[in-house]
Amino acid sequence: MFEKASHLRTGRVSETGRIYLISTATIRRQTFFSDWQLGRLVVAELRSQEHRGCARSIAWVLMPDHLHWLVQLHDGDISALVLRVKCLSAQSINRALGTRGAVWQRGFHDRAIRREQDLQAIARYIVRNPIRAGLVERVGDYPLWDACWI
Repeated sequence: MFEKASHLRTGRVSETGRIYLISTATIRRQTFFSDWQLGRLVVAELRSQEHRGCARSIAWVLMPDHLHWLVQLHDGDISALVLRVKCLSAQSINRALGTRGAVWQRGFHDRAIRREQDLQAIARYIVRNPIRAGLVERVGDYPLWDACWI
């Protein structure tokens, strides 16, 4: 799903108030976030964007090697938002590990959510990723997820 980052579309149209489903993977699918403490650095960036008024996180799950984020865009454009999260979280992760270099693959996948789509169903699908991957038996047992209804 994430292997062809160089072929991802450019020139995305961003619409303020629109809800997007974002998916992005780590470089070479490295499992950085098997260490939940590194994952919390990404979570801090997701929350930072909310505090800055750029976006509202509806639901997200950070898997060992990728992120799914259901987000409502408030300000700016979706590409800039994702780039900020990826760059700032990569800096934090490299600082924590004492390393340098890429953490995330280039690009990301996005899908604009239509107004008639069931957001709660999409959010449930997102946060159940760790169960489908066999990482946990219950959503509550996985440390790196959230949804605005919880």
